Amino acid sequence: MPDNEVTKLHDDEVDIDTGLVRRLLADQFPHWAALPVRYVASSGTDNATFRLGDDLSVRLPRTPGTTGQIEKDQAWLPRLAPHLPLAVPEPLAAGTPTGDYPFTWGVYRWLDGTAFTLDALDDPAAAAGQLADFLHHLQQIDTTGAPTPPDSPFSRGTALAPRDELFRAAVDELRDDLDTGLALAAWEASLQADTWTGPARWIHGDLMPGNVLVADGRLTAVIDFGTAWAADPAADILAAWHLFDGDSRQAFKDALKPDEHAWVRARGWTLSLAIIALPYYRTRRDPAETHDSLTFINELLADFTTDHPGNH
Repeated sequence: MPDNEVTKLHDDEVDIDTGLVRRLLADQFPHWAALPVRYVASSGTDNATFRLGDDLSVRLPRTPGTTGQIEKDQAWLPRLAPHLPLAVPEPLAAGTPTGDYPFTWGVYRWLDGTAFTLDALDDPAAAAGQLADFLHHLQQIDTTGAPTPPDSPFSRGTALAPRDELFRAAVDELRDDLDTGLALAAWEASLQADTWTGPARWIHGDLMPGNVLVADGRLTAVIDFGTAWAADPAADILAAWHLFDGDSRQAFKDALKPDEHAWVRARGWTLSLAIIALPYYRTRRDPAETHDSLTFINELLADFTTDHPGNH
């Protein structure tokens, strides 16, 4: 695929390519317009990201449902950054909608590093401690005036129960791909732990490999704060399964010290995200990604079985 093409992942996604980015820059930020523009193939599902020269990036929401993230970055990342032990995105400018592109878009400082993999770490257990420390700092930041989760079953850090119908429908669609009885047993256990009553804390909400950067064998940055708001801090425990395994997962748990209800609730969140998304994305992504998603779901279910040996 040429580097100027953005693969669409959603039915309501707007057209985005390097030509659009160049036109937007020429019109609104001409002092950056001569810099080379390259699409970042690892862009997430909410935004398309382009590298601008060596030191900058451009971020464009893909759909109407992801608008508002650039504005939130502009308002909150400069306030969060001084309190955090890892780098976070630095917004430099916000572009305005045009006839070519209907949403607010942003220019950021480029953060060096590669997407998280365990193989890139010198010491996975130490990295788990690094991320737990990041979350401890994030959770201590004052939430006065902080954004709160939208009223949607897809909002991170909210109750599991509103996702129940979606989860069961997705499990039914995946009945040929996984152990549906085990999936429902794990889900029921998570619903039993759906009892959070503590104070809202800042969460990141999306600690997956593409949003955690590694350089020189250590964690260096956390990016993509589109789901950052004041909510149930158990939401960020999903990193235990998305980023770590075995000893490093245990190191993360030991450093973060969640109560058992939070751990089970977080595993339910992680399971529901993976299972509900799979039927939607399986026709929109490479088949290898579907295989990886099923492998991940089966690992989550194996983790549940370890805690509940009667379920197998």
